Amino acid sequence: MSGDRVVVGYTATDAGADALALGARLGAALGTSVHVVVVLPSPQGNVSIPTAASYDRLVEDTARGWLRDALARIGDPAGIRGHVRYAHDVSDGLVAAADEFGAGVIVVGTGGGGPRGRHRLGTTAEELVHSAPVPVALAPEGARDVDPSVGLPRVTTAIGTRPGADVLLDTAVAVSRRAKAPLRLLSLAGVDLPDRVDASLTRLTGHAHAESVLESVRADLPAGIAAEAVVGTGSDIEDAVSHIEWQPGEIALVGSSRLAQPRRLFLGSTAGRILRALPVPMIVVPRTSEAS
Repeated sequence: MSGDRVVVGYTATDAGADALALGARLGAALGTSVHVVVVLPSPQGNVSIPTAASYDRLVEDTARGWLRDALARIGDPAGIRGHVRYAHDVSDGLVAAADEFGAGVIVVGTGGGGPRGRHRLGTTAEELVHSAPVPVALAPEGARDVDPSVGLPRVTTAIGTRPGADVLLDTAVAVSRRAKAPLRLLSLAGVDLPDRVDASLTRLTGHAHAESVLESVRADLPAGIAAEAVVGTGSDIEDAVSHIEWQPGEIALVGSSRLAQPRRLFLGSTAGRILRALPVPMIVVPRTSEAS
């Protein structure tokens, strides 16, 4: 992550509490400050928002009250600050805040009434994972209930050989080092081979391909970095992810789609399918083109 700090997109909802809890854990694990941001709609060019100064004060005071209440619920708020910002939409405001505070990651909640421990992307999260210039951390429903003392027990990264894989690996190594957390490499290569291939041959071919990918990536790890490796197997990507062991509090990193612009996110179809089955927070990392 190019920046150092953590920006959390907060709303006074369960999804906002999930984002704050994950952001606080990331900040503590990485030893950095956390900026909790409530983005309010900018009145400029928006005829649906009253322009009276008293109304503006009421809205901002309400937002600051949300922040005070949220931060008061954190056991150790040191290094966590609240802010109110205005923008045309929430995703624009969070991207601007990440630039303002020099953040390396934006954290948002994705519960939205979805199944506990799972992700359901709302409008803001959807916009961010398709356009943000920095990694976006997605906190699933129930992240607010994870014991803060677990810290960051492990960093898992879904690796492959497509463009941007080197950036993803570098990011995972950097997070693992800073958080002093074990690194795990996950390969789903070979899952979802064509139906016409015999099932036993599919498993054999897929596992062999995945193992070769893992060995290639392991060879590129920096000196002194050891990594556990695991091959995901199943009838499809969702099934493979659901059969993998996940520790409470760990995070999973995935790369942006090859369709993404340089240093921009675009959540591809494979990452989207991983997200649907994933019971832990997921961080989507922008890819960088060879020309960057």
